[in-house]
Amino acid sequence: MDLTDFNRLDAAAAAAAVRPALDVPRWIDDVVSHRPYATVAAALDTARTAAHPFTDEELDRALSHHPMIGRRAEGDSAEASLSRGEQSALGDADAVVRAELERANLDYQQRFGHVFLIRAAGRSLPEILAEARRRMTNTPEDERREVAEQLRQIAVLRLEGMLS
Repeated sequence: MDLTDFNRLDAAAAAAAVRPALDVPRWIDDVVSHRPYATVAAALDTARTAAHPFTDEELDRALSHHPMIGRRAEGDSAEASLSRGEQSALGDADAVVRAELERANLDYQQRFGHVFLIRAAGRSLPEILAEARRRMTNTPEDERREVAEQLRQIAVLRLEGMLS
């Protein structure tokens, strides 16, 4: 689907098309209701704005669609497919780094009560591991803000991929 196709969809089909980027109804409604877009950049600007701020409920809903980083997303949903594609770009890391990331994920989940979420695009597994460790020092409030920012980045990248 390109931007022209997206602009031509009825509201329900457009909502279904962008839902895999970020399953937050308010965000979806904002992105869909501002059509037609003259450029992909305009759509992405709307997506960024609509994703700020997230409520705690919206964060929890969005997080429920993300697998643990470093693990292959299961299922045949569009979200799982996008996640597999994003994480496949991480490449292979040695077993030690993978084991350390697994441990960091579990420690993070124990501390914050949800999966460690980070935009994987453009990052290596060692970089992601370093970020997981750094973010363990965050307060819960600071971490919620970081999670929200990571979700925004992921949603915008996914939407860009869908419309390009």
